[in-house]
Amino acid sequence: MLRRWGPQNWWPAQSRFEVIVGAYLTQNTAWINVEKAMNNLRRARVLSVKGVREIALPELEQLVRPSGYFRQKAQRLKTFVAWLDQKYSGSLDRMFAQPTGQLRTELLALNGVGPETADSILLYAGNHPVFVVDAYTRRILERHRIIQKKTSYEEIRTLVESAISSTEPEPLRELEHGAEPRHPVSRMSAAQRSHLAQHYNEFHALIVRTGNEFCRSLPRCEGCPLKQFLPRRLVLTGGQQRKRQVNRT
Repeated sequence: MLRRWGPQNWWPAQSRFEVIVGAYLTQNTAWINVEKAMNNLRRARVLSVKGVREIALPELEQLVRPSGYFRQKAQRLKTFVAWLDQKYSGSLDRMFAQPTGQLRTELLALNGVGPETADSILLYAGNHPVFVVDAYTRRILERHRIIQKKTSYEEIRTLVESAISSTEPEPLRELEHGAEPRHPVSRMSAAQRSHLAQHYNEFHALIVRTGNEFCRSLPRCEGCPLKQFLPRRLVLTGGQQRKRQVNRT
């Protein structure tokens, strides 16, 4: 995947708090809708801990409205900032200085924070070496017979982390012709990270790219960089998959 597309410059944000806000807003919506909400927050100059703390909830709801479930998401952002103020005196430095396991437990206790959101905050905003599991990850691993449908989030995360932390990646000698990142370089995407955190970062971003372009609900195996690893009987074109579904009905 890296040879095909190169580094993806994920997460596209200018600050750690912007990553956190994005992790909340991206729940149950496409990234393009998150960008619209983020632009609203940026124009209103409230894309900061202080800004979310001080803005009235109804105003915040309208600013994040493009991301969907805007009332829930606005309240959850308020809840996060209130927790940050109470627990860490409003300091992201103090928060991210906590041990990974402890901070993960604290984040999961917040309303609206599930494992994917917590791990996104830890990895992309805090440089904590945790792997983020999303729907694309599950779909790709399941189709490659690495996991089963009932495999839990924690089992998948542990599986990937064990595999990556126990091996050294092969050096990337050459990108394929036409390789390109999905996002421009940002302050956060270019931030210094530990080797393992950077590996998790890039791996997840490339999984999202592959899932978005090829491993969709109707798979497009032709041209996918992972096709060579797929069990042969599962290699289907989108047309074949649609035909099979029609025949079943």
